[in-house]
Amino acid sequence: MSAIRKKKKAFVAQGDCVACGCCVKVCPLGAIQIVKGIMARVNMDKCVGCGKCAKECPASVIEIREVIA
Repeated sequence: MSAIRKKKKAFVAQGDCVACGCCVKVCPLGAIQIVKGIMARVNMDKCVGCGKCAKECPASVIEIREVIA
């Protein structure tokens, strides 16, 4: 029986994001991009949940959550 592994990932509150791009600049893995100039989107395959984007976000709309992997 394998243990359930929990990983952390960044989640953006899409309706509140203003696409300022601050998170894109600080992401060490390039896991975030601005889509259509209106919101940030996190590539879950690249995100390691380091939290740099959440700390940098001036609108505080990025949350680091545990996900079951």
